[in-house]
Amino acid sequence: MDRKTGTIIILVLVIVFGYIGYDYFSFRAKNAVSEASFIKSDKLANLTFKVKGKVVEMRKHENDPVKKGELLAVIDPTDLNVTKRRVEYEIESLVKKIEEMRLKKSRLKKTLRLKTSIAKNDIESIKMRMESLKFKIKAAQTKLEKVQKDAIRFKQMLEKRLISSSDYENVQMQRDSLADEIEGMKRELSALETARKSAEEGYKIADVTQKMIMELEKGIASAQESLKAQKEALKDVENKLAYTRLYAPFDGVIAKKYFDAPRVIESGTPVYALTDPKKLYCEVLLSEKKMHGVEPGNRATITVEALKNREFEGRVESIAPTSASTFSLVPRDIASGEFTKLDQRFVVRLSIKDDVDGLRAGMSATVAIERK
Repeated sequence: MDRKTGTIIILVLVIVFGYIGYDYFSFRAKNAVSEASFIKSDKLANLTFKVKGKVVEMRKHENDPVKKGELLAVIDPTDLNVTKRRVEYEIESLVKKIEEMRLKKSRLKKTLRLKTSIAKNDIESIKMRMESLKFKIKAAQTKLEKVQKDAIRFKQMLEKRLISSSDYENVQMQRDSLADEIEGMKRELSALETARKSAEEGYKIADVTQKMIMELEKGIASAQESLKAQKEALKDVENKLAYTRLYAPFDGVIAKKYFDAPRVIESGTPVYALTDPKKLYCEVLLSEKKMHGVEPGNRATITVEALKNREFEGRVESIAPTSASTFSLVPRDIASGEFTKLDQRFVVRLSIKDDVDGLRAGMSATVAIERK
């Protein structure tokens, strides 16, 4: 090879590498390029049971497609069904008990009204009869006093032979009759007093009935509180029974099956991981040195190594307001005054506009975001 040919080759190589270098740096001047990018899913969920128990049925395997609402797994509901029947029996017993107490209360109220009415009427009637009898006794006693005076006067007149003995005997008979009548009325008054006391005792018995009614009302209130608690317990058991069946929350594909049945698990233990392969986005960890000109709405190009001949168009949806290290579990301590400047990265979210067939959540990607 002569000297001229070597010189030409060197010039060609310089031009080629110069063009490549220019293209490389020009592209990066116009675009923010990052290889710290990952395809992620908007719908990726670990499905768990809300109750503990023995998983007796697992209906899906990894990579199986599922529809929203499709049954995926079942926990043995035997123990919960036993609990439900016991609570239902308790509720039925409490309902019957409350009904019986209400019926007894209703009967006692009717009896109370009747007894109270009778007792009040009897007391008022006896009081009126006693007042009338007292008035009659007083009137008879006044008349007796007059007859007694007449008897004394008639005796004196008989001794003087001014009247006949029959007249005197008539006055005596009238006096004795009045005395007997007064004595009889006094006995009747005493009997009425006894009847009044008996009627008042009956009224006191009505008070006892009222207290029994009050005790029944307290018992009904207590039973109603217990019934309310049992109904809440039944609702809780029914919810738990519903939770023994695990359904798909959305259309997707089983990404992971964590175990095989049968197996006893605690509530919250992952059973399946479900993802929707159509709901994908790209997450970019973009260096702060490359942030200039990157704004929401900017166009982006996404490539993945698994799909060499395809490019996906994206758009900047959002840029995190803080760096990825801001919420680190072990934050940097600069209180000592020692500080080394580190390149911080910010999370940039890209929507993917093209058909995402072939993309998988978790793939690494290379992203070029056009700058404004």
